[in-house]
Amino acid sequence: MSNYHIKNLEEYFQVYRKSVREPENFWQEVAEEHFVWREKWDNVLKWDFSKPEVKWFENAKLNITENCIDRHLLTKGDKTAIIWEPNDPEEDALHISYKELHKKVNKFANVLKENGIEKGDRVCIYLPMIPELAYAVLACARIGAIHSVVFAGFSASALATRTLDADCKMMITADGSFRGSKTIDLKGIVDKALEECPDVKTVLVAKRIKSDIDMKEGRDKWLQPLLDEASDKCEPEIMDAEDPLFILYTSGSTGRPKGMLHTTAGYMVYTAYTFKNIFNYQNDDVYWCTADIGWITGHSYIVYGPLANGATTMMFEGVPTYPDSGRFWEVVEKHKVNQFYTAPTAIRALAKKNLDLVDKYDLSSLKVLGTVGEPINEEAWHWYNDNIGKGKSPIVDTWWQTETGGIMISPIPFATPTKPTFATLPFPGVQPVLMDENGEEIKGNQVDGRLCIKFPWPSMARTIWGNHDRYRDTYFSAFKDKYFTGDGALRDEVGYYRITGRVDDVIIVSGHNLGTAPIEDAINEHPAIAESAVVGFPHEVKGNSLYGFVILKESGEYRNQDNLRKEINQQISDKIGPIAKPDKIQFVEGLPKTRSGKIMRRILRKIASKDTSDLGDTSTLLNPEVVDRIINQR
Repeated sequence: MSNYHIKNLEEYFQVYRKSVREPENFWQEVAEEHFVWREKWDNVLKWDFSKPEVKWFENAKLNITENCIDRHLLTKGDKTAIIWEPNDPEEDALHISYKELHKKVNKFANVLKENGIEKGDRVCIYLPMIPELAYAVLACARIGAIHSVVFAGFSASALATRTLDADCKMMITADGSFRGSKTIDLKGIVDKALEECPDVKTVLVAKRIKSDIDMKEGRDKWLQPLLDEASDKCEPEIMDAEDPLFILYTSGSTGRPKGMLHTTAGYMVYTAYTFKNIFNYQNDDVYWCTADIGWITGHSYIVYGPLANGATTMMFEGVPTYPDSGRFWEVVEKHKVNQFYTAPTAIRALAKKNLDLVDKYDLSSLKVLGTVGEPINEEAWHWYNDNIGKGKSPIVDTWWQTETGGIMISPIPFATPTKPTFATLPFPGVQPVLMDENGEEIKGNQVDGRLCIKFPWPSMARTIWGNHDRYRDTYFSAFKDKYFTGDGALRDEVGYYRITGRVDDVIIVSGHNLGTAPIEDAINEHPAIAESAVVGFPHEVKGNSLYGFVILKESGEYRNQDNLRKEINQQISDKIGPIAKPDKIQFVEGLPKTRSGKIMRRILRKIASKDTSDLGDTSTLLNPEVVDRIINQR
């Protein structure tokens, strides 16, 4: 099928129509022509959203690492598979070829087996962004173990919760990690977490910061000596299409984190196909996603999607502001990066800095820019487009979730005309619908509602680990026979989608549904504002009122805060309408954020409502101290 790589808008519509009219034939063609199978499937798709049950490529046999590594060895063995760029720019980058990756993964797989790990066992990986993280993930997949990567910034209690929930037998960690100018004691965090996890029998420890650490006799082992002794040959375990590949935790809006379970074949096919198209990847390109492999973005678009395409993918250990805020652009110049995929949070932070930090670097290699994690506001979109892409690199504003496994709505570069703040059109095979509160589908354009998907796609999570009832209740109970994303969206006059925020971030004020994202966009366009978050709080007349938490760029410039509040409200009135003006605007130094950069609105809602007696679990926040400051300044 020549349409593995979509080149223009006409071709997109052709491919999309086929993917919706004949989904089984469509995905069968993609799967047959671009992957290695040990045995073909009996049936392309079996599904029932009422249970919910979804099976793709039923009874097919494969190993995902054969598709990501082995099959490239003959034609691309010497090609760089992974470029590892360390935290400190003075330290040398590593270029790991497909041949080297093959050996490293096999050695790691043999170490896992020698330490009692078998197909179906869960392995918790708590590592910084060092090459061992990629090796560990692929080694698990090589032998059929289920990896559960926990971002190496989570607290001991968060790590313990996830390790216990997945019933992991092994922990893979490092002595510590570098983050900018700081070092983090990862092994100490693991030791504390494992006080609650008696079933973890083995801890493999990679050396990174070379510090003295306590090693527990009989449990803890240095990784490198084991790798040195291991064979570099390891036959891949033959997996069923629906065998589990990994568990990845996503925080629930209520209760404990949800362990989303992703399976093998559909996930592989979808991440590979989306990667090729959404980043317009060409043979010798260098692709860089700045995410951490601890998040779904890193799983799908640092490891599996790129490697399944034989791409050169970058792993970045550092942060965008160390040693200074030109670090991203220095790396782009150094490695001649062609595709650059990052979060709006990072773009907004870098946009506040002096443009000299951008202009001193040669960014002419860039061909495609991407954003992920949240809708990008218009001001940040234009800054990114003008200063990083120089107006010639299309921006793919990608919408998707941990649960979806791969990108669902996004422009395809050089095919889809982009529109700031819009994720634009669904990817082939994705069938979005907007639903109203009565469970009816909203037809036509220039409408908004709750975003659902009415037909399965190959990379969707199959369940919540150990709790299928919660999976059904969370995603399939709100609307009959639909996957409910939890997001609101609007569809414009040409059918483009704009994500308006979580539905629990849609606030009904005097009978009007107000999405927080457009209001925040309007606030953020004020030249004095760096970032904002808007939440609702109870109002005896309107039902709800709006409360804006606002961070200033240079507080000294605007000493008269009352005037600034008036200017912000005028801007909102002009952009959206007087109904969207917040009753209260509080200027704050920071906002409570998760480690993936999402604003924890649940906490802000409680502060706005003056209900701060129980703020729930704040341990997973990047900056828990900011919560008390906001409460005290209220």
